[in-house]
Amino acid sequence: MAVPLAAEGCEALTTAFSGLGGLGVDEKALLSALGKWRHQPEKRAQLRKSFSGFFTADGGFERCDIEFARFKDIMVLWAMHPWERDARWAHHVLQKVHPFDIIVEIACTRSSEELLGARKAYHALFHHSLEEDVAFCVKENYSNLLVGLVSAYRYEGSWINKEMAKSDAETLGSEIKGAGVSKLVENEKVIRILTTRSKPHLRVTFKYYKEMYGKSIEEDLGDELCLRETVQCLDSPPKYFSKVIDDSLKDGADKNTKDALTRVIVSRADVDTKDIKAEYHEHYGAQLEDVIAKKTLGNYRDALLSLVGQ
Repeated sequence: MAVPLAAEGCEALTTAFSGLGGLGVDEKALLSALGKWRHQPEKRAQLRKSFSGFFTADGGFERCDIEFARFKDIMVLWAMHPWERDARWAHHVLQKVHPFDIIVEIACTRSSEELLGARKAYHALFHHSLEEDVAFCVKENYSNLLVGLVSAYRYEGSWINKEMAKSDAETLGSEIKGAGVSKLVENEKVIRILTTRSKPHLRVTFKYYKEMYGKSIEEDLGDELCLRETVQCLDSPPKYFSKVIDDSLKDGADKNTKDALTRVIVSRADVDTKDIKAEYHEHYGAQLEDVIAKKTLGNYRDALLSLVGQ
């Protein structure tokens, strides 16, 4: 007769795995829980049936692998050159149905030299240009916008032509009010402004837009997610990344959303972590380190906290 796993045993394992599909594994708690059954092979044999949340129907370890892999992934990505890292992220996401979020992130939050480096790395690793693969793989109506973003080499100085910024704000407002949001992502004027202007210029343009029309451009873009994320990344990367992190730490977030936590913490560790932490505290009323410590487990948690400066 099968011996059922003790309720406390299942609870201990659930906790070790951060609630069935969380963020990391509490390795010490897991070993402690399994160690209690070291002389009870019947209970250990029932593990897959009684703790089905982390095993596939055929007894495989797929979901277990995901959680154990988080620490490995963060260490491998941290050791990788940023250009190669971005190239590999871009190549991976281009195989998916909706790739624009990470492509936009890479194209709009990296410096001109960093984006050029990622494009060079992509070419060396995959024997295609990034622009070529974006144009080929992205079938949605935002393909031209993405090609323009990854092809950009923006001016990075501080000089701004305020009259041109006002003109761009008027153009954006005219196109938004006239064409309708659903067509904006294909609008040549909008694409030209967002893919060629410097980031300081665009921040001033967005400021003028709000002064002219009473709403932020982000608000007026409505449900056009690709354009909204483009504007967010160009306007304030720390604000954008703080939201991505918050979404990744929410209960019930899907795997792709949770994976963003590793991507953001690793890619921004040497860039603007301090600013992201400040934005997170301002918008969500908590210290980022405290939330990470609460929501993640084990070696993965320790690696995250090390990178955010705990």
